[in-house]
Parts: sequence; structure tokens; C-alpha cells
Amino acid sequence: MNRIIKKVAVLGSGVMGSRIACHFAGIGVQTLLLDIAPKELTPAESAKKLTLEHPAVRNRIVNESLAAALKSNPSPVYMKEVASRIKTGNFTDDLKNIVSCDWVIEVVVERLDIKQQIFAEVEKYRKPGTLITSNTSGIPIHLMAEGRSEDFKKHFCGTHFFNPPRYLRLLEIIPTPYTDEEVTRFLMHYGDLHLGKTTVLCKDTPAFIANRVGVYSVMSIFHLVDEMGLTIDEVEALTGPLIGRPKSATFRTSDVVGIDTLVKVAKGVADNCPKDEQRGAFAIPAWLDKVVANNWLGDKTGQGFFKKTKGAGGEKEILTLNLQTMEYGPRQRPKFASVEAAKAVDDLYTRLRMLMQGADKAGEFCRKFHYGLFSYVSHRIPEISDELYRVDDAMMAGFGWEIGAFESWDVLGVEAAAKKMKEAGYSVAGWVDEMLAAGIKTFYKVENGKRLYYDIPSRQYVALPGGEAFLVMKNFAGQTVWKNSACNVYHLGDDVLGLEWNTKMGTIGGEVLEGIQRGIGMAEEKYKGLVVAGDGANFSAGANVGLIFMLAIEQDYDELDMAVRQFQQTMMRVRYSAVPVVVAPHGLTLGGACEMSLHADRVVPAAESYIGLVELGVGLIPGGGGTKEFALRAADEMHDGEPETITLKNRFFTIATAKVSTSAYEAFDLGILKKDRDIVSINQGRRVAEAKSAVIELYNDGYTMPVLRKDVRVLGRSALGMLYSGIHSMWRGQYATDHDVVVAKKLAYVMCGGDLSEPALVSEQYLLDLEREAFLSLCGEKKTLERIQSVLKGGKPVRN
Repeated sequence: MNRIIKKVAVLGSGVMGSRIACHFAGIGVQTLLLDIAPKELTPAESAKKLTLEHPAVRNRIVNESLAAALKSNPSPVYMKEVASRIKTGNFTDDLKNIVSCDWVIEVVVERLDIKQQIFAEVEKYRKPGTLITSNTSGIPIHLMAEGRSEDFKKHFCGTHFFNPPRYLRLLEIIPTPYTDEEVTRFLMHYGDLHLGKTTVLCKDTPAFIANRVGVYSVMSIFHLVDEMGLTIDEVEALTGPLIGRPKSATFRTSDVVGIDTLVKVAKGVADNCPKDEQRGAFAIPAWLDKVVANNWLGDKTGQGFFKKTKGAGGEKEILTLNLQTMEYGPRQRPKFASVEAAKAVDDLYTRLRMLMQGADKAGEFCRKFHYGLFSYVSHRIPEISDELYRVDDAMMAGFGWEIGAFESWDVLGVEAAAKKMKEAGYSVAGWVDEMLAAGIKTFYKVENGKRLYYDIPSRQYVALPGGEAFLVMKNFAGQTVWKNSACNVYHLGDDVLGLEWNTKMGTIGGEVLEGIQRGIGMAEEKYKGLVVAGDGANFSAGANVGLIFMLAIEQDYDELDMAVRQFQQTMMRVRYSAVPVVVAPHGLTLGGACEMSLHADRVVPAAESYIGLVELGVGLIPGGGGTKEFALRAADEMHDGEPETITLKNRFFTIATAKVSTSAYEAFDLGILKKDRDIVSINQGRRVAEAKSAVIELYNDGYTMPVLRKDVRVLGRSALGMLYSGIHSMWRGQYATDHDVVVAKKLAYVMCGGDLSEPALVSEQYLLDLEREAFLSLCGEKKTLERIQSVLKGGKPVRN
């Protein structure tokens, strides 16, 4: 069946429902958002003498919910204007309008009787064949379908989004015994391709996969707190990025989710999973009962395990709850010898191995936590999933784990860890013993760039589904054609090369520039082109400002000049190569990484890409061709019917205010991405494969190396005066500091082509020379060095 989703109805406009509606609108789908009509007037409505029948009153609940969602931070939409695709209404007046919808998603309160009432009403109006799904996180899906028609049951399924749905990539698909297989296949595919989700097929078991394992993980840590006498601050230090988990670690995550929600899910598992061998882990500790009784439920009540206050100087201070005294106190920074040693190691795999060997309290915690987790997930198969990779996918996409449980076990050695687990009193599921007895030592392995997983029923390795669409750079390590200490160039197959680097925050220094040059050079020799991408949390935070700072402090301007020239030449090499170069960024894509994107033949960014030229923040201008490129684009965009300076002014202030796109879509409006060139990959996992396809497409279309531009129109003094005036206005309005003015004037000078008496046509190299001279002069400014130093020390530039 060729099923097309043109319009979606979302029933329930609470925190989850409104954001699901926003995400659908964000991908271009017309959305109907409904909720109940109010049963009584507010004082303001009464004062205006409105009645319950007034349209503004009828839709007050849904409209207020949507407005709150759109104002929330982070934003639930890629661009604000997509909200126009959402139409609101109420169940009483507008439920009949679902007849025009292709998919109806229920997101009402978590009560079976209410959900069944809603579905009874839905069945009166839906057209046959319409998809009906529930976003429940705990109610058995099959129970909600009871009493419904055969057509309803065939098209009914669970679709569990995670909040916030724009950012958390997991979408659990939970069919019932009645669900048509075509419906399940469609939802798995649509969620992946159009919603950008990691779609995970789940069994209809309590809490499904992610919450079952995730809440076990949290609750097991809570019990280790009692067993080992740990503090909240100690646990946060041990369960965050150190072991590949989000910064929110354990207790902060609980505050965000809602402590009452966590307790509810834990009790639900304990009540509904009597055969769970670790059911005791879901028992609620006495201190957790006290927290709930005090209504300290986390962010929703203003305090939970943490509490925000104002210190003596009026500055924000975060206090931590003492679980023994139930009083808040200043946060402590715990120190463990094994943690201090592991922190210096960037590679997560190596760090995990080090932590597990720790002889101190931190090492003991890591062993107990991981052994318990490994035991638990091994026993959940085949209960919650027949395939082990689905458990890892769910935890990484739903809880933000950098590495899944089974992959972690692989890192530590399955056989060795299993032996130590048994010695420590942790059980291992029989299928793991059978796997090891058969000589199979890992849950995953990579062959020819494809990742395989151990399939328990067949007792052999099987390729992960959709492998061709989800290329992972590190999986091609066995096909490395060149490398240095920072970079790897892989053969991605089909005569396409791939370049990635592994520096901290993806910073770009000399070795990365060498890798770009070598990658392009090798591709020109015997390949179709080059993909530039990475697998880290972010693509790149930009140039290595530490190197710039060191050279500037030492006043080694010859070396600094050479470094800037090398950066410019490398970016121009990206533009003027004999084969296509496609960049596939994700996450932070700042400074030099943005400049590389500006010069690529095509950019295939993940939707969640935050791209911008941010050099003004550290007292510099874009020095890798970014200033030149914005001046060139401004010249190309000038047209009759508007003042020549308008486009240039817009481009100038994008750099001068260090604007960063809040999504890849917004980067088009900022003039960083081009609508006739670049393609957004809604699913981050697909972007490398799509970039590879773009290289092949450009090559097959008869790619020809561009010609260096010598016809860039610059406006000289007339535009320079206008930009200086704008800079002065920003300074007068206290939007710019004295040093901001110094830097912005340098930027204006370059973008106008210098102090020319009249407009002129110049070459790209002319602009690059101006750009480099301005960059070097700013490196000699004391306040620029102060800004760079503050970034290196604390991560943020000082405002001077």
C-alpha cells in the first residue's frame, strides 16, 4: 500500500502532545491539535462577559498549551513560522475533522478508561484505513484496542515518542497481535525517514524497552547510594560523560523527567513484572518516598534533588539535597583517584576499561553498576526484544547514552566480564553462556564497513538492518587508506573516500588541515570524491584557538601568518578541487567548520546542526575564507530594485553578531546554506550515506572544477561608511563593547574591499589577503587575547 501522510491529528495538547504536533509541523505536515473544551471561565473571561460557547474560550486550553510550547527553550520547532501548519480545536466541536487526517495520535492522560473513551469517539469519525496510535509510556497497547472494530485494530499501534520529541531521537513502535504488518513496517520506515527517529520495534511489555532498562539503571544506582554511602554529587560525577552518559547524569535527569514520573514507572514495573529477577531494584528507597511526600518533584515544582537559589552576591547558585538530613547545601566536587586519571583520556572505550580497574570507591561503583546492568539486559532477551541491538538503540536514542549496554560489555570483554560478574554474585542469561561456549566472543563486529550483531535464535552474526543507509565512519577503519594522529581517510566503497578527525571538540589544527588536503589529493588521483564527516557528539567547534593564542602570545607572527595562510588555502582547496567535496556536519559546526561548509560543493547537514561564524566572540574575524565568502555571496545576491548595501549589511551583521543557526533549516536564512545546493538530512544517522550519494551524483553529472573568481563586486567607502554607522549605533545602544567596535570595523573593512573610492571588481585572493591581514592585526590586540584566554580556561569569552 502506498500510504502518504498529508495531515496528522494529535489528541491532547499537554507538554508531550503539543511538542509532537510541533515536530510534525516542522517536517512540513499539516497538523490538527485538539484538547478538551474548558468547563468553567477564568476570572479574565468572566470580566469580559464571555461565555463557555465563545470560540476563544472553547479553544483556550489547546491554544495556551501550544503557545507555551512555542515559547519554550529549547524550541520544539526548527523555525518559528512552521507553527502556521498547526490548527487547533477541541474534542467537542472539532473531533469530526479527523476524517481528513491520515494519522491520529492519542496523547491524553495516562488512564486506560479515558483513552478507551477517546478511541470510541475517534472510531465514529475516522475513515477506514486511517492510522491510529497511542503515545502511552506504560499502559499495555493491546488493552486500548479492546472493543474496537477490526479495521481499527488492524491500524492501531503504540508510537512512544520521548520528550522533547524534536531532540530525543527514539520512537518506540509497539504493535499489538491485531496490528497489520504493513502498518508496523510503515511506521518504522516513516519514523526513520521523515521524523528523523531511531525507530525501535518493541514488544508490548511493561515500560517497553527504553523505560524498562533506563528506569532499572536509575533505580539500581539509587540502591547503590544506600549500599555504598554515596552522595548525590558523587553519583553525578560517576554517571555522566565520564561513562558515556549525558551531562544530566542520574539525579539531574530525574529532576528533568519528574521524580514522581520516575517513581510511577518503577512501581509499574514492580507491580506488573513479578518474574523480573531484579524486581527488588524497583523498590522505592525511604529517602525517595520522603522526596515525593515533600512534593520536591524536580523542575516542575522548582526543587528536587537540586534547588536553584541566589547566592550572597545575587548570582545563581545550585544546591544539592543531602539524602540523610533532607537539607540542601552547596554542591561538592568529589575527587576519586581513578576518575582523575580517567578524565585525561578522551577515548571512551579506554576510559571505561580504566574505571573498571579502579581500586577506590569509584572503581567499586563502576563495577557494581555495570555488572548489574549487563546482567539485567541479558535477562530481558527475549522478554522485551528478540534482538540485542534494539536494546542498545533504544538507550542511546531515548536516554542519550553514548554507548549501549551490550556494546559496553563488548568493550570490557564479554567473557572476562561474565566471569567476574559470576564471581561477584551477578547472574548471566543462559544464551550468553551458549554464545561464549560456541566460540563467539562479542555481541557486535564490523566487516567491510558493515556492523553485524549476534542473532540469538540463529546463533550467528547478522547485519544490522538498513546498513547501507546508516553509514558510520569508524566502521570503515579496516579500509583506511591514509591517516595521521588526528585524521583518518577511509574508502567508503563505490570509489568514494571519507575523512574524519578525532580531536577534542573536533577542533581544526595543522594535522586536520593536512588530512583535508591529503584526502582531496587522493580523491583526485583515483576516486570520485570526498565526504567529510564525523561520529562524535559534534562535528567541530572550529579552529584550534589554543594554537592561535600560543603563537600570538609569543608574538610569532611569521608562524601565525603561515598558519592562517594554510587554513585559507585548505578551504580554497575544498572549493577548487577536481572532484566533488561534500561536507556532512552535525551538532556544533562553528568557525572554521562553518567556513569549510561554505566552500564545499554540497552540504548535507543533520537537521540538528548549529552552524555559524562565531569568531567575533573571541575578538577575531573569520580568517579561513569565511569573511571573503560572505562578501562574495553578498555581491552575487545584489540585484536591481534595492540599495546595493542592503544585502551586504545583512551579511555583515550575521558575522558581527556571531549568529549561530538553531537548526540546519535556519542556516538557510542566515545565508550559510544554499537552497539550490544543500540538502538537510532529518535523520542524523543517514547523513553520511546521503553525502556519499551526493558525491556520486555530482561526479556522474560531469563534475567540473570551478574557476577562481576575479569578478567579486565590492563597494568600498560608500558601504564602509554605512557599516561604520551601524556599528556606532550598536555601541551607543550598549549592544557592543569598545572592543566589539574595533573588531567589527576590521570586518567591515574586509567585506567592503577596503577603503576604495568607488565600487570595483576584485579577486577572491584580494579579499583573502585583506581577511588575513585583519585577522593577524587583531591577534596583536590585548583584549582579543583576553577573550581567547577566557575561552580556553572557562569555555566562554569575557565581554571586554
